[in-house]
Amino acid sequence: MITLRNSKVTFYGNRGMTLEEDINLTNEYYSEMNIALIYKKPIPIKVLKINTSKTRILDGYYEKKSTLDYSGIYKGRYIEFDAKETNSKTSFPLSNIHKHQLEHIKRVLEFNGIAFLIVRFNLLNKTFLLDGNDLINFVQSEDRKSIPIEYFNNNCKVIELKYRPRIDYLKLIDIF
Repeated sequence: MITLRNSKVTFYGNRGMTLEEDINLTNEYYSEMNIALIYKKPIPIKVLKINTSKTRILDGYYEKKSTLDYSGIYKGRYIEFDAKETNSKTSFPLSNIHKHQLEHIKRVLEFNGIAFLIVRFNLLNKTFLLDGNDLINFVQSEDRKSIPIEYFNNNCKVIELKYRPRIDYLKLIDIF
């Protein structure tokens, strides 16, 4: 038996999985099972210079502001959402959401689309679905720089981690 002195041992329930990896696995499942078609959107980058083997971008810039991470179609409706993670135990910083992303969520909702955030509190090992309407209402009605964990616990839907689908967020969409 090996004993480590003065060392901290940290256990992670997700075993190295990031929220994005969980969502990508879930979206593959949805596609395989003919439930929905949802894809990660590429970041619009203008490449200026690559290395000689053409495997690495050496210089470039964002062509335009990206909107949300994922888009697709579910039950005949357009769906778009973003994945956000925080290491805070007490709140989700609104600085993690850009103004143009909030405006985009509003526009998707105006066209009767489905828009939301999936927010993971890494240190609490909890993942929530925050409806786009609720997000917009919170930002417009509260004078805060963050959304407290109590708001998530009281107003958002918890997304349970499972084997397949990894995070079944569409099950929660049906409840809206």
